Amino acid sequence: MTDVIIAPLDQLEARTFAGLQNAGADEVSAGAAIRAMLHASRLGIDSHGVRLTPHYARVLRSGRVNPTPKMQIRRTAIGSAVLDADNGLGHAAGYAAMELACSLAKEAGVGAVGVINSSHFGAAGAYALAGAEAGCIAVSMSNTDSIVGLHGGAERFHGTNPVAVGAPVPDQKPWLLDMATSSIPFNRVLLYKTLGRTLPAGVAADQSGQPTQDPALVEMLMPLGGIDFGFKGAALAGMVTLFSAILTGSTLDHELIRMAETHDFETPRRMGHFCLAVDPGQFLGRALYDEAISRYLAALRTSAAREGQTVMAPGDREWAVEVERQRSGIPVDQETAQFLGLIP
Repeated sequence: MTDVIIAPLDQLEARTFAGLQNAGADEVSAGAAIRAMLHASRLGIDSHGVRLTPHYARVLRSGRVNPTPKMQIRRTAIGSAVLDADNGLGHAAGYAAMELACSLAKEAGVGAVGVINSSHFGAAGAYALAGAEAGCIAVSMSNTDSIVGLHGGAERFHGTNPVAVGAPVPDQKPWLLDMATSSIPFNRVLLYKTLGRTLPAGVAADQSGQPTQDPALVEMLMPLGGIDFGFKGAALAGMVTLFSAILTGSTLDHELIRMAETHDFETPRRMGHFCLAVDPGQFLGRALYDEAISRYLAALRTSAAREGQTVMAPGDREWAVEVERQRSGIPVDQETAQFLGLIP
């Protein structure tokens, strides 16, 4: 691709950290944001990778996001808690909530943490992966600002509302699902607009609700399943709102200040997230779990494939991308590269 530059991981990490610290972020906040963004960039989820650095720097400087938050935890039961993110960067809240959920799960079998007073936390899979690496089956989700039409609808209602699940696998990378409940993430529309690329058919609509492939004309996304089966994506988006916003008492999708399409970058968005962790050892026992998931994945990956196709488990494609990008570097769009000082 001629519309990106390739940057080595260590250089990208240093420049991104400097960009956030120059905007006022403390070391914990900047470190968590970089960890989550580089997770996305390494695995090929470029819409949620380092391209978000300029946006985060802007909201840190403008007052929407607290650059030096003092997060607080309130235990509500043996297996549940609420984490107040103090309107800081959502990445720090996401990682802290998942760490707490895993700690609760080791004690109670299941740990659930609701996050309040937070902000955009990027790729939900970053926190599900952290939970899986801690030995838990982990779920992370967040509602977001209204950008997705309902099934049969002609206006924005839900956010892209991502949900991610990670599960540990012995001697292998975790099983990792990371998906938006919309047809695509809205950040991909912004990325394609920056790159001058055309969107796939049936993933977005213009102001009149008609499908469009021009990212400059997109008014809303379609729910997962598109025109015919979008009721599935719309219902899943509602589930994420239920856990992330309704259960935590946070801002509902249609009431959230928009992430980027707004003139208000000063008012905190008070977003909610939800993290769930399950300790397999507290159910069938860790040895039996390890054997079962290994046997399951071995059967899945050797299952017969159609001609020209490859059967993969969730996460397999991303782990392959990570290997390649660790070797060759991370692609960065020109606009972000300029902000980070990677090009003049």
